[in-house]
Amino acid sequence: MPEAKTAATVTPLPLAVKQHAAAGRCRFCGTGLRSTFVDLGMSPLCETYPSAEELNRGETYYPLHVYVCEECWLVQLDEYESAENIFSDYAYFSSYSDSWLKHADQYCQQMIARLGLDSRSLAVEVASNDGYLLQYFVQRDVPVLGIEPAANVARVAVEKGVPTLVEFFGARLAKKLAAEGRSADLVLGNNVLAQVPDLNDFVDGLAILLKPHGVLTLEFPHLLRLIEHNEFDTIYHEHFSYFSLLTTIRTLEAHSLRVFDVEELQSHGGSLRVYACRAEDKTHVATPGVCKVLTDEKNAGLTTLAGYQRFAQQVKRTKYELMEFLLTAVREGKSVAGYGAPGKSATLLHYCGISKDLIEYTVDRSPYKQGRFLPGNHIPIYHPDRIRETKPDYVVILPWNLKDEIMAQLQFIREWGGRFVVPIPKLTIS
Repeated sequence: MPEAKTAATVTPLPLAVKQHAAAGRCRFCGTGLRSTFVDLGMSPLCETYPSAEELNRGETYYPLHVYVCEECWLVQLDEYESAENIFSDYAYFSSYSDSWLKHADQYCQQMIARLGLDSRSLAVEVASNDGYLLQYFVQRDVPVLGIEPAANVARVAVEKGVPTLVEFFGARLAKKLAAEGRSADLVLGNNVLAQVPDLNDFVDGLAILLKPHGVLTLEFPHLLRLIEHNEFDTIYHEHFSYFSLLTTIRTLEAHSLRVFDVEELQSHGGSLRVYACRAEDKTHVATPGVCKVLTDEKNAGLTTLAGYQRFAQQVKRTKYELMEFLLTAVREGKSVAGYGAPGKSATLLHYCGISKDLIEYTVDRSPYKQGRFLPGNHIPIYHPDRIRETKPDYVVILPWNLKDEIMAQLQFIREWGGRFVVPIPKLTIS
């Protein structure tokens, strides 16, 4: 297969900054940020779930004003809180989604077959969470190392037999691991690239940790799908940046990494899995998929400012539709509950002005969240059994990307005429 000319399609930028950029400047290339992508108002940190004792202590709200860099097209938020403050004790546990566990298992099987990983290899996951993925490598006798900054989450991974370092990843840690002989055949990062404020240091670390012929895979929500599917609720303070393939290639090339393949995934409303290697490694042949996605992005206008400025209007339409539905339901005496307490619910509910007078409560499978409250609006979070006990007329599925899994679990609401409400990409009631 002839090598696709990705380098000719995308001209890499010079690495303008080694430290992440100051406020008001692009965290990759350092260009001043002037153009708004969308302004979602004010919202608290989305993964802070207050207990009953904390409800009267007040919460800090931060702007959700998103900019697009006119030089490298990186879509981004300013850093209002440090990553240490956000992620050192974290409320998200990946293993509570059955479909995500299946996704992780399939990835493991695919990588072992494609890369020939065995007991002599090393797979390192950055932001490894509760061992949701690396456990499948362990089961197949492939040595692993997890790197996870949240001690409470990492503890669960260790209990599963997944060796885990409780640290933030960057160039310093990568150099230390490489010096110890722990360079990796496979480095992976699922849904972490968006959560990195110091982008250049992080990507530098990925390049350092990789063996000469090793492979890096990164999964992240695709900015093109975020725009097409109106996924504005995936914008929150824990996500500092939002990536197209165009910007991802520029970022990796600035750190001597070459993208040679990309897969388009259904997860998280439409994601990319990007494959990269060291720039000098010629053993990995570029695939036509790279040019295909770049062409899709260009055709959607992601190389022009106008392609980004249309997003804000469609977001407003979704807000008005959801508010109108909930207000009508309450006026008619209908009861409304939520399902799930994902981080994205904070953005959706705060931007739309929804509190417990419109959604009485929500439920979640995570024991960590049960008995607590959603940030800011203080909607209470219960065990999923609450839905069967109270028999709401409507259940709003807040993690809409898992709607099929959740609707299958909750088919029993049909017994009393209950209906599902999915707010994104457009309001649907079934």
